[in-house]
Amino acid sequence: MREDIAHACCTPDRDAAALAVTGRRSSFRVHLLDRRKLFHRKSSLVWLSRFYSWGLVQYGGRRMEILMTVRKIASICTMGANASALEKEIGPEQFPVNEHYFGLVNFGNTCYCNSVLQALYFCRPFREKVLAYKVQPRRKESLLTCLADLFNSIATQKKKVGVIPPKKFISRLRKENELFDNYMQQDAHEFLNYLLNTIADLLQEEKSQERQQNGKVVQNGGGGGGSGSGSNTGEAESAEKNQQTWVHEIFQGTLTNETRCLNCEAVSSKDEDFLDLSVDVEQNTSITHCLRGFSNTETLCSEYKYYCEQCRSKQEAQKRMRVKKLPMILALHLKRFKYMDQLHRYTKLSYRVVFPLELRLFNTSGDATNPDRLYDLVAVVVHCGSGPNRGHYITIVKSHGFWLLFDDDIVEKIDAQAIEEFYGLTSDISKNSESGYILFYQFRD
Repeated sequence: MREDIAHACCTPDRDAAALAVTGRRSSFRVHLLDRRKLFHRKSSLVWLSRFYSWGLVQYGGRRMEILMTVRKIASICTMGANASALEKEIGPEQFPVNEHYFGLVNFGNTCYCNSVLQALYFCRPFREKVLAYKVQPRRKESLLTCLADLFNSIATQKKKVGVIPPKKFISRLRKENELFDNYMQQDAHEFLNYLLNTIADLLQEEKSQERQQNGKVVQNGGGGGGSGSGSNTGEAESAEKNQQTWVHEIFQGTLTNETRCLNCEAVSSKDEDFLDLSVDVEQNTSITHCLRGFSNTETLCSEYKYYCEQCRSKQEAQKRMRVKKLPMILALHLKRFKYMDQLHRYTKLSYRVVFPLELRLFNTSGDATNPDRLYDLVAVVVHCGSGPNRGHYITIVKSHGFWLLFDDDIVEKIDAQAIEEFYGLTSDISKNSESGYILFYQFRD
């Protein structure tokens, strides 16, 4: 990367501090033109695949110290200019009423978190529930209260665009789960699963506590008999076990696993709930193709024979998975990371997988509710890079008819046609790519 390219990443603007990069070959001295020194040490500009960015590094013996990525330097220098440009591009007349577009500060490889939070913020049913939770009586700090504070901070900003540091949320996340208590790159899908399940558990616990408090009030006030009280307790425990939260109302769907014995033709089925669907990917395919593959009929034979209750013995059988209950928001996870035995590590499948703006599921069961439900694409978490533990995450979202790209604290308006850039690569050659990783589809009313 030459000096002129570094300058191109950090174009001076009258609303932002400019960046100067001076030096010969790969030796640079970097400082802000407003005389605030950023780095004034000899450093080298190298490609950092782990961060999916060029960066300034300094060598000391055999050790390499990463000073700062060019992406971060550019963000510092153009933060105000980016927000101003976005507002101008959308226009005051077209800017949605009561909407805000705010980037999130990266606290050291937290792009996996920022990308998922942006996607969830623009899933309107989820955002509304989180904001409604914010106005309820104050509870002790949790991941959900920190998320509600963050969403509320965005939604109540006086400015239309800008940048917010999700410091409180990140601190709480690192405190609650040691997996995220470091500065290494994490998997966005793992974080999404953890976040949704943690919120659901918190809501269930709160409802359980409310039920116990209400039960005590009734018991103390009524002085009811022992047998009746025991019966009510059993019913309450049963109801609590099957209790649903608004996380389930929004994201939960149901799969039915149907198995047909090839000897007696008896069919057995088992239901399984999900908050997101993980599908295998193949080269030059589509999401519809991936979903059909997810529901392909599988024959159970040889050592994998099925034990049939009717035949009372192991028999050959056919098994298939169908969607029985469609969720309000369908989260689709593309399984782009595959473990390669010969490499002893995971590698990225940058296959080209087309995801449409509108989606209708065809792998539904016969007794499915609303099988013809139509979904609209509202957000995509994109992985940039060549592997799971290196690279970068960004998010594209649809808001009020137009598309936006969120890259940590940078927010840009993009054309709908630009979405095709995130389908993946037609070549199987392993190299850096920007590929759709988690898709969020919301059902159309």
